[in-house]
Amino acid sequence: MEIHLDGERREVPAGSRLGDLLPERDVRCSVAVIRPALEEDAAESQEVRFLTSAGDMVVEMADPGMVSRLFLPGLAEQLRLHWQDRYAAAFGPFASGVRPARQPGRYERGDVILGCGGYDPSQSYLIFARMRHTADYGAPADGGVIGRVVTGRGLLDRIGDGDRVIEVERIFQRADRSHAIVTYDAEFPLEDGMQIISYVEAEVLGFEAGEVDTETARSVEHFLLSVQSGRFPVDRSGSTYIADTHLVPTKVPMEFSGPRLEGTITVRTAGKSSGAVYIYTQGVSASPAHTVVGKVVHGIELVRFAGEGDILAIRAEPEQFDLVGLSLAEAEAVAARRGIALTADTAGEDRVVIGQMPGTTLEVLAAKAVEVATESPDHVISITLDEAAAPRSVAILREATGLKHHAVGKMPLVFMFEDVFLFKPKIAKNVGIIPENVPTGETPAFTLAMTNDSRRGTGMVGVRTKPNAEFGPTSEPFTGTNIIGKVLNMGNLAGMREGATVYVKEVK
Repeated sequence: MEIHLDGERREVPAGSRLGDLLPERDVRCSVAVIRPALEEDAAESQEVRFLTSAGDMVVEMADPGMVSRLFLPGLAEQLRLHWQDRYAAAFGPFASGVRPARQPGRYERGDVILGCGGYDPSQSYLIFARMRHTADYGAPADGGVIGRVVTGRGLLDRIGDGDRVIEVERIFQRADRSHAIVTYDAEFPLEDGMQIISYVEAEVLGFEAGEVDTETARSVEHFLLSVQSGRFPVDRSGSTYIADTHLVPTKVPMEFSGPRLEGTITVRTAGKSSGAVYIYTQGVSASPAHTVVGKVVHGIELVRFAGEGDILAIRAEPEQFDLVGLSLAEAEAVAARRGIALTADTAGEDRVVIGQMPGTTLEVLAAKAVEVATESPDHVISITLDEAAAPRSVAILREATGLKHHAVGKMPLVFMFEDVFLFKPKIAKNVGIIPENVPTGETPAFTLAMTNDSRRGTGMVGVRTKPNAEFGPTSEPFTGTNIIGKVLNMGNLAGMREGATVYVKEVK
């Protein structure tokens, strides 16, 4: 039987399950399974699939009436690649009723344009824009944009000589959930004709066709950090959006306010949900509390049908450029792979990167160069954090040390005596450190802890080199101690002095 997986046709044996089709899928991540729509439902659909010799694309049509006109008998047979350049690829020619305005139009990547050659409607073309540009395609006065590629946009760069459109077919109604299921069940049975959308792909604002604009560099960096794991947890779902709140609260600057169209990605910049990432399923107006950071270029169907509790696999282009936490040798390899010239403050392959300039991905890609600050691995303390047992205390530590944003953070060593090392990270005022994960019995050696609000030394972080059955790692009674993790290489603290800055690397 035939399955459409992320825009590509797959032949699978009868009786196949979702896990057979996607054996390497993260089992926590949900996929959208869309059954073939009934004919009466498909008649109202604004989306069509272009099946080409290079792959499949889904186009959302601006005018429902245009959908019917695309199904003229024999039209697909005329849609062969006629010409292409870096800006666009044109399929045709065929006859249409286009009225050329003899003036240039402005187009965005993914736009589908109805134009004609030599201002002759009998020589019309479907033109797929590969990048933002201005051109005269013999289109009407409104620019002739009849739709937008919403799935399979990467195909625009792979189309080549000899490619053609094999078929143009209707697909499910965009607002009809009766044919769609979102599931992570590997045993889900597949049926002939199903569409499977397994991931979301996003393109950030300021990065298009290799061109880099740093106007939105800081807010885009927050988005890239939020999807660094390759997962988008749907913490909230509304009638027009889904949202990931795992980095709330975070201060994010307002850098670009614009309309939030379907597929637009924003970050909230104000209010209790500052730092939340939103993906829109329906268009809404611009908001002064939301900065636009990107758009979905594949997988909008999965976004539409996802609900609270779902986790979506997500890819972002470009990949975040963050060298902090890597060894210098690893950092040099990453920079070389991405064509970035790297300059280090000190030589030594095993040195740990503790900072980089510029600090954001878009700025690094624009400059094609990065400078890194490094530290001896003997001066970096590796820790694990128990987020499940002490979520609030761990979040406070990550915020105070910088581990929320990078793999390496820092905090001052303020006191050393006997088997105790005490640190004082800079924690914001009025941050409540509630008692959680307090120890019972003996606390093992190398346990990392934070003093909670029941004691005067609230916010102090400590570790002991020996077990203790009476006091916690911060030398407070057990009731005043929140266990947050463990130090993995305690020996690196032996040579430290009071007042020194200690770099901490979180091992996940």
